[in-house]
Amino acid sequence: MVKKNNIFTLLLGCFLGVAIATASSVLADKEAEQEALALPFDELRTFTEIFGRIKQDYVEPVSDKELLESAIRGMLSGLDPHSTYLDSEEYKDLKVGTTGRFGGLGIQVTMEDGFIKVISPIDDTPAQRAGVQSGDLIIKLDDQPVKGMTLTGAVKIMRGEVGSEIVLTIIREGKDAPFNVTLIRDIIKVKSVRSRTLEEGFAYLRISSFQSPTGDALKEEIKKLKSDNGGQLKGLVLDLRNNPGGVLSGAVAVSDAFLNSGKIVYTEGRIKNAKMDFNATPGDLINGAPMVVLINAGSASASEIVAGALQDHKRAIIMGSKSFGKGSVQTILPTGNGGAVKITTARYFTPSGRSIQATGIEPDIKLRRLKLEELEAATFTPIKEADLSHHLSNGNGKKSDKKGASKETEDKKGVDLRDYPLTEALNLLKGIAILR
Repeated sequence: MVKKNNIFTLLLGCFLGVAIATASSVLADKEAEQEALALPFDELRTFTEIFGRIKQDYVEPVSDKELLESAIRGMLSGLDPHSTYLDSEEYKDLKVGTTGRFGGLGIQVTMEDGFIKVISPIDDTPAQRAGVQSGDLIIKLDDQPVKGMTLTGAVKIMRGEVGSEIVLTIIREGKDAPFNVTLIRDIIKVKSVRSRTLEEGFAYLRISSFQSPTGDALKEEIKKLKSDNGGQLKGLVLDLRNNPGGVLSGAVAVSDAFLNSGKIVYTEGRIKNAKMDFNATPGDLINGAPMVVLINAGSASASEIVAGALQDHKRAIIMGSKSFGKGSVQTILPTGNGGAVKITTARYFTPSGRSIQATGIEPDIKLRRLKLEELEAATFTPIKEADLSHHLSNGNGKKSDKKGASKETEDKKGVDLRDYPLTEALNLLKGIAILR
């Protein structure tokens, strides 16, 4: 009886110990949550004091709404370059931009040291046609210094009325002095996917940005390419250069198009909704044909997700220069006044667990910035063995063809010789095809 009581006492003690530990854990969690939500009264007192000073002493009257909205913008911009507040008009523009049609210059930008930095120009837009390049720093907008502006405010100035003119003052690496670029604002219609045949069996696919319909558009382009090349491709160049990114679903759909299984990307953050995993489904649209993905410093965000996934799965060779390094996830949270808060909630990780943030994707094959030029035809015909008198026959029972001995017959109509990375990518694919 005593023994049973001892066992009962021991079990009761264990139960109470677990219960106390559990209660302590729950209490600690609640305390941590309450601490996180607790208002910092001292700091709020300082904020109220400064708010009152501005209302009373500032040289011009300022409305409460304007002051509080500026405070919100400052609070978010102090976190990172991508968190921001959007008023109702800006929120509307953002939603329109993800569908592929909006007004402006066609330029993706971020803030760096108080200036506007170009991530990349969008294909076939005023910015791209005027020669704006990835990495350019915009220091003035129509003689108005950018220093001191918010990113949102600068973008609002650049968008303006369609058909109107704006002058950008730009600093570019390699240039001795700032220079001006004049642009005419236009309706930006972004066709995110373009394609063409480079040589028989070898195709080129360009994605300029990732939008909601990008995955479906890619499938259509590949279908056309396969039809134009006898139903099967020998190799594909996927061009993500100067692609500033876009919606996550577009990047996942493009990666999934070339993978049969495995993880594409995952995200990690502090809240539950920030932790997501995206996996490939069976079906490779080009049936395992070799791929080369072109990237550069203007390849950011969603572009880096695709490049990282295909690189980790050894599905493609990544060629070019190191990518931009934007590996953070922004979540749009609508507010009660019709606006929204865009806030960073997570980081992207490639299938192997690499963080893209501030590191970017290192290409498998690095290329320098070069330009190829096709030389003019020689003014004389080089002398070949077949031109020498009494030359030996080749032993194959065939006569040598003097006319064809020095003739270049390679068709370059699908390749722009000024595009060095594309030429190198095609040569690599042709080499892989020969080995296969």
